[in-house]
Amino acid sequence: MLNLIKNSALINEQDVYFCTSRDEIFPILEKNNIKVVFISSEEAGEGGVRFVKALKAFDPLIEVIVMGGPLPSGEVMEWIRGGVTHYLTQPVKIDSIQSILRKIKKRMALRKETLFLEKKIAKKYIFQGLIGKSPHMLEVFSLIEKIAKYFSTVLITGETGTGKEGIAKALHKLSALNNKALIICDCVSIPENLFESELFGYVQGAFTGADRNKKGLFDEANGGLIFLDEIGEIPQTIQAKLLRVLESHEFRPLGSIESKGVDIRVIAATNKNLREEVKKGTFREDLLHRLNKVEIQLPPLREKAEDIPLLVRYFLDQYNTKFGKAIKGISRRVQELFFRYGWPGNVRELVNVIESSLIFCERDFIDTVDLPKYLQDLSLKDEMAESATRRQTSTLDSVEKEHIMHLLRKTHNNKRKTSKMLNISRTTLYNKLNKYNIRLEGKDKCH
Repeated sequence: MLNLIKNSALINEQDVYFCTSRDEIFPILEKNNIKVVFISSEEAGEGGVRFVKALKAFDPLIEVIVMGGPLPSGEVMEWIRGGVTHYLTQPVKIDSIQSILRKIKKRMALRKETLFLEKKIAKKYIFQGLIGKSPHMLEVFSLIEKIAKYFSTVLITGETGTGKEGIAKALHKLSALNNKALIICDCVSIPENLFESELFGYVQGAFTGADRNKKGLFDEANGGLIFLDEIGEIPQTIQAKLLRVLESHEFRPLGSIESKGVDIRVIAATNKNLREEVKKGTFREDLLHRLNKVEIQLPPLREKAEDIPLLVRYFLDQYNTKFGKAIKGISRRVQELFFRYGWPGNVRELVNVIESSLIFCERDFIDTVDLPKYLQDLSLKDEMAESATRRQTSTLDSVEKEHIMHLLRKTHNNKRKTSKMLNISRTTLYNKLNKYNIRLEGKDKCH
């Protein structure tokens, strides 16, 4: 018989559910948001541990309590490793059950409070739409505050997906020009032959098809800010004209004989090492110096792993609102995977993973089965490696156990002689005998 107790009132009879088969349990769990399951080890049979693992896969927060007859410590440990919270030896006293349930209830309350605190802490470390509590990010936040009102040009450097556009928007919000336009130019997406007309515009008749005047991005940003994302992609011919704009505060539209004055602040960003590009001859050194009056360096996500829980909480809240869901968090297995993973796509990749996982998640917490396939495969690979390590440890344990038993037979169960031959203390030998469940037959010699 399977006994299910609803989490809202753990010791109230009206919240007890009964199942006579495993097929009945999962619909009841889902419908009633049950968090505690009691299982009889005898009725669970040989596949009991597998069934516990299935319950934990269904909901990692479910507490599973097994009741049954006395078992060797090794078999009890199998249940515990499978995910069981307690193994209660029958006959079970009602006081024991109530005590366990009270502890579970306290744990659930603590978990709820922790979730609340996580959200509160996440808000504390949100700065102008940027999230972070790592020392590097706090330095970035401080630098933004210092320069926002005074900068003329800023260079933001960092790998793709680290959040360079977010930095540009924060600078705009805190600047004296926050009521003016912030024009965003994605240099990667502009064909080389269209750079000049996109940035500086053109006049009617400048080329075939130019049947009217067209403003460029610098003209649109006049009086405000322009963000040149991935500036390392700008052709060298345009680099010279950009340098002239920064030095003289004027530009000439394509096909025009007159220059136009412009009052503008420039924020540039790149995932390239522009100093290396200067050495290669692909980027102008004088333009780099003009842009790099202040440099803001953004670290990759793998170097600020302490920010991952904050970012996860922030994006979970965003996508819960977007999709009308109420996912509470990520499982411990997912959290461990997120810390181990290298995040080549940085914060942008994390955002995509959270969005995708939340769409597929049908429980309270995102688990590995909800992740994109490449992360599922990585998790499986890690589990296989851990399993291999456990098997190796188990093999070493079996060798040690056999060696101890061999020496005990040789010394006729003389523990003093056996510990001396093993070069360990007698206390350590006692511990190993308990660990390997070695029961001495015949006379137990301690001398």
